Amino acid sequence: MTDTLTPRALEGVRVINCGQILAAPFCSTLLGEFGADVIKVEQPGTGDPNRGNVSFAQDNRGQRSVTIDLHKPKGQALFRRLTDTADIVVENFRPGTLERFNVAPDELRKTNPGLIAVRFSGYGQTGPYKDRAGFDRVALGFAGITYVTGYPDKPPVRPGYFVADYGSGIFGAFGAVTALHARKITGVGQDVDVALYESTWRMSGTHAANYGMNGENRERSGNYFPGVVPAEQFETSDKVYLIINATTQRVFERLCDAIGQPELTQDARFTPRKNLVANHEAIEGILAEWIGARSYADCQRIFDEFGVPASKVYATSDIVADPHYHEREQVISVDSHEWGPLLQPGIVPRLTGTPGTIRSRAPLLGEHNQEVFCGILGLSDGELSALQAEKVV
Repeated sequence: MTDTLTPRALEGVRVINCGQILAAPFCSTLLGEFGADVIKVEQPGTGDPNRGNVSFAQDNRGQRSVTIDLHKPKGQALFRRLTDTADIVVENFRPGTLERFNVAPDELRKTNPGLIAVRFSGYGQTGPYKDRAGFDRVALGFAGITYVTGYPDKPPVRPGYFVADYGSGIFGAFGAVTALHARKITGVGQDVDVALYESTWRMSGTHAANYGMNGENRERSGNYFPGVVPAEQFETSDKVYLIINATTQRVFERLCDAIGQPELTQDARFTPRKNLVANHEAIEGILAEWIGARSYADCQRIFDEFGVPASKVYATSDIVADPHYHEREQVISVDSHEWGPLLQPGIVPRLTGTPGTIRSRAPLLGEHNQEVFCGILGLSDGELSALQAEKVV
């Protein structure tokens, strides 16, 4: 699972993760997979509300767990000592929570000026909605992605993945390493303010530009994205859904050659390109007929031969069985305390010189109290026992 001989890109960086559920733990795990020492801080007795779910095992892999009750002054003091040893603190409490605990980032930087705070929330640390509660599903609606997802004659639907949470985790990790680099220039830390809705909105493409030009919302259009033609999914003779994306002129020409109808490139319905866009249903009908008469294997082979981007619509079972996923280590087995080995996504991105590794399984609650409090902070066994007796840890 780990290779001690391979250099690690974030070796020597310490992250204190006091976040829970998804975005903050995922961000912390990403940093940990590239060498950061991640210490997860949880409430004694209860811990992360996501404990007991399979996603906890995946999104907290490679972290160490300690318990600190931030409601108590001694817990706050212990947390300050811990963050004094750190480069980054990650949290996703409601805005103002760390301030109420007397451990706001600016307060922590009085003794650790270089500390970087990655702060996740539904709506950000500022603005009129900053105090609103926010989860992934709500952020997706606020960011506009739910409005455009689905078919025009049906209600909007959510995407199949937690786009806001995981997307925010990625932006948070990017912000953390950017702030680490900036610290080399400025000598001081800063806050990385990540709003769940903003991460999703940042991935919205040209929706704002188009609205600004014509004053019109993009409405739900099912699988058809206006102007992107041909790009659809079609059913093969053996009942497999196959996606094709041939949206440049050169690829469209290869597609027409692949289906044995090169004359379509000269068809007045499909040239110039504005005609192809206007008549997208006609070209989709031709493709549906051709693909519907052939097996998935034949279609994929032909499209691969002609360089046409195409793929089966994969279920998880297809992903787990696929040799390409296997070759690139994108379905891996990681141990867990509750369920034993679990299949999980691999490490992304792939660095050729300092590749990521998984340090360990997700931790048990407070599993590393002794290791961290005595080993890093220098508490004696008696001091730790006293804190345990007072339910500070």
